[in-house]
Amino acid sequence: MENTSDGTELVARVERLTKSYGTGANRIDALSEVSIGIRRGQFTAIMGPSGSGKSTLMHIMAGLDSPTSGRVHLADTDITSLDDGQLTVLRRRRVGFVFQSFNLVPTLDIAGNILLPFELDGRRPTEQERAWIDQLVSSLGLTDRLRHRPHELSGGQQQRVAIARALGTRPDLVFADEPTGNLDSRTGREVLSLLAAASIDYGQSIAMVTHDPIAASFADRILFLADGRLVEDLPRSSAEDISRYMLGMERAS
Repeated sequence: MENTSDGTELVARVERLTKSYGTGANRIDALSEVSIGIRRGQFTAIMGPSGSGKSTLMHIMAGLDSPTSGRVHLADTDITSLDDGQLTVLRRRRVGFVFQSFNLVPTLDIAGNILLPFELDGRRPTEQERAWIDQLVSSLGLTDRLRHRPHELSGGQQQRVAIARALGTRPDLVFADEPTGNLDSRTGREVLSLLAAASIDYGQSIAMVTHDPIAASFADRILFLADGRLVEDLPRSSAEDISRYMLGMERAS
């Protein structure tokens, strides 16, 4: 397992990552020579203006897309060399996802949605995993909702279900893609607090793509991308400081 210079363990890393579309004069680099390490147990925000490459970075780190060049590691696994079948198993067992649109299965009840990663893996949770899921369900306030369908829940409750599903397998890394995009500001802050608590209380590693300075202010660390390159790596910052930095980025571009 690779560590940073301060001894922090990395849960994921990319090295000289480039993603290009087109060829010759029509070539566009969505990412260009990006090297980043995501620290284990931390809540990391990945920020940048539209077209900066932040979603492309997340998709490649999660094994949903492949790089043009460079390497991608999840813990000790070099996922760049895995085939589609191996990547599917890796995502199912070692990566969690929380999406803006919740991505719950409407025909399944809440219990079924939370257990979906195990169902797709062709197995039932072990006794230890079941106890962990029960703990998640209780802490997320979903105990009385397990027999409901997603459409019977509010947006905030649906996102809590998505968080429980993402954490259920105790993944190496959870990717959150604009997780508050479809929520009002108060509910959004509640969801962000839950993600932060998962990092603090359970040691869960989280990488969140966002354009929202308020959302990013919940993170331990903020990575800024611009034009496909990493341009800044900040520690925990206030929403005001993040907004000020982003405004400076826009003025400089």
